[in-house]
Amino acid sequence: MNKQSVIDGLSKISAVMTENKEYLIKLDQQNGDGDLGVSMSEGFAAAAAFAAEAEETDLGKLMMQTGKVFNEAAPSSLGTIISFAFMGMAKSLKGKTEATLPEFAEAVMSGVEKIMEKAGSKPGEKTILDAIYPAAVCLKEHESESFGEALKAAAEIAAQGSENTKKMKSVHGRAAYYAEQSIGILDGGSVVGKLIFEADRKSRRDN
Repeated sequence: MNKQSVIDGLSKISAVMTENKEYLIKLDQQNGDGDLGVSMSEGFAAAAAFAAEAEETDLGKLMMQTGKVFNEAAPSSLGTIISFAFMGMAKSLKGKTEATLPEFAEAVMSGVEKIMEKAGSKPGEKTILDAIYPAAVCLKEHESESFGEALKAAAEIAAQGSENTKKMKSVHGRAAYYAEQSIGILDGGSVVGKLIFEADRKSRRDN
């Protein structure tokens, strides 16, 4: 992992969010305010554009700067939550211009843990964590393999984690007002988490 792979990954994530913009809007309208597709497509588009033009090669500093740009372009609760992940990854990658798979896996877990710390949430509460936490664990379990193999496994786990949110009851944010009615509905944040890992897998496969 280096600066170019960060640029490629963000570019793929941006494209995937744009492709799924309308789907995310419709999903969010079921128990949210319907802005999920817009905030995610605009946030990742801004992050990808910034990273592509940035001169910074320190992965930690690049992640921190990109996270700030993302947060400004995606002014929403999930936008803030994802910016926490950028912060956590930034701290883990500070001082590195390249990262091995074990270092990348550790950075992803640091990002997930920063979300849990800052947002006061945990897996099992029908949030993005239900997709990205098991995916982060999966990455660490596959860190002796290639990036492509590890990301493929993590993407599959993230997709299953998102699907599992149908069985859960919302306890955070606007969706919590729907509580029991939220059972049977996919959590939009978890779908975003699934799409992030899906895009990263595509990025690594293309390179």
